[in-house]
Amino acid sequence: MADLCAELEAGRPDGLAAVTFGVFDGVHLGHLHLMRQLRDDARERGLTPVIVTLSNHPISVLRPQVPLVLISSLRERLALLRSAGIEHVIPVTFTKELSLRTAEEFMRALCDCVGLRHFVAGPDFALGHDREGTLPVLASLGEKLGYTVRTADAFVLDGAPVRSTAVRQALSAGDIEGAQRLLGRPFALDGPVVEGEGRGEGLLGFPTANLGVGPLQALPADGIYATWLDADGERYPAATSIGIKPTFHEDGPRVVEAFVLDFAGDLYGRHVRIEFVKRLRDQERFAEVDALVAQMRRDVEATRVALAQAAASASRA
Repeated sequence: MADLCAELEAGRPDGLAAVTFGVFDGVHLGHLHLMRQLRDDARERGLTPVIVTLSNHPISVLRPQVPLVLISSLRERLALLRSAGIEHVIPVTFTKELSLRTAEEFMRALCDCVGLRHFVAGPDFALGHDREGTLPVLASLGEKLGYTVRTADAFVLDGAPVRSTAVRQALSAGDIEGAQRLLGRPFALDGPVVEGEGRGEGLLGFPTANLGVGPLQALPADGIYATWLDADGERYPAATSIGIKPTFHEDGPRVVEAFVLDFAGDLYGRHVRIEFVKRLRDQERFAEVDALVAQMRRDVEATRVALAQAAASASRA
């Protein structure tokens, strides 16, 4: 457990801690509800709230053959967790060795290496080898190790608990508004701008920023979206395409490329964030390039309208 303790101690607060633990993929409304409970409990007990999050998903280690996509990159997830008002967010690496540790060994590491005195988790939480560490087991261990346990209520929306699986399902269906309701904010992708095929500016007259996303990144369904692109603190409207570019490919790679409106600079190599507002249409195959260019012009105008409508709606709210 030396490696685990080293990672934990790197983010250890000065005082004793109230801790929650998990992957927290997407940092959706259910996660934010848990963070509020953590902050409240920490304040009442004079403790420092601490989030311990797995930097990689356990499925990628335990069942690597199972397809896996994640709503947020680690960079985005850490930023979102800290924006929930909790300064101490500690990423730790899930390994095969860690999966074999008992619940007692893991909780003892939290006590010794983070200063755990209070633990907060949702009602279906469990940890340790074979998920032996259910909440009753963790509460019993707390009597021995010197910490208390709070079971937070599940956050329910429209009669169902909010879960990361539901967010992924909404994204795969292209339901951007549905994903936003579950997340409590617009869905976003972040990554570096990478080299594309060079067709956008030369052939089409629409230079695009191609986003480099990891192989595990969950993407919205193929289509054209009205989005915002953030780069170095500046925010630009953008029409973003996701898919294989069927006019040019029968079975090409799936890419994310944004035509940034009102922008004449170079984004290549810069880290950007694309925030999704509305799905405009499906991807289409066009028989002629001129027909595609004409549709792209319409997409640009539809993007302006969609972003203006969203801004006006947010202002009224």
